[in-house]
Amino acid sequence: MYEIWLTLNIVWELMLDAWPLVLAAALAWVVLMGLALAKGGGWGAALKPALLAAVVVGVVAVFAVPALTKSSLAELTYWVDWANVIGIGAAVGAVAAAFVWPLGALMRARRHG
Repeated sequence: MYEIWLTLNIVWELMLDAWPLVLAAALAWVVLMGLALAKGGGWGAALKPALLAAVVVGVVAVFAVPALTKSSLAELTYWVDWANVIGIGAAVGAVAAAFVWPLGALMRARRHG
């Protein structure tokens, strides 16, 4: 339980440092969603590319995060380490999907509209 609490504290502290970037990304996503919803259509067809982007970006993130933190996959010796790296990869993949889905819907709506 301590490891989970420590992880949550680290994520919170990182978010406090990066809040302007997080806020800018959230605002960009809201604007993108608004544009895509206003144009309408294409959501179903855009879901496949969004899921593919999530998987590809997530897998890349799992392998890139240790290197970006001056570590390596060989350093992941505890299950919590693996859970954190996989969780970060999943989160990065979800963010990618959150941007690709409305972008794909917007592109399809413009192409067919």
